[in-house]
Amino acid sequence: MQLKTALLFATPCDDEEDNMATLCCHSDKGQMFLLTRYPDEDTVDLTLDDEPSTLDGLKVTLWADRLLIEVAAGDADALRGDDFLEILHATPAGDLAEVALTLRNILQGTGVFVSEIRG
Repeated sequence: MQLKTALLFATPCDDEEDNMATLCCHSDKGQMFLLTRYPDEDTVDLTLDDEPSTLDGLKVTLWADRLLIEVAAGDADALRGDDFLEILHATPAGDLAEVALTLRNILQGTGVFVSEIRG
């Protein structure tokens, strides 16, 4: 599955939401993607449009223009039958550090985060 978006929105720690880390975007076709985690929980919540799923064992890889979310085969229903979601993005280079920090916070202890951002 693939989405295209202009921007990834990242919040590494939202004080007003009990320190929840959030990464989200809206695709050029109006689809919504949301990845969240509270620091005291062992699972990650992934929402695609209005369909929420609770997952563990995610692998997420970040590039300057691409985000790849991989789920276990048993969790493919979260991505409408696919085991990965590729998000092509145009997030400004200066914002990618915050995206990376947010993904580290979301996946720490419950998934794998790989950063291919250089710099």
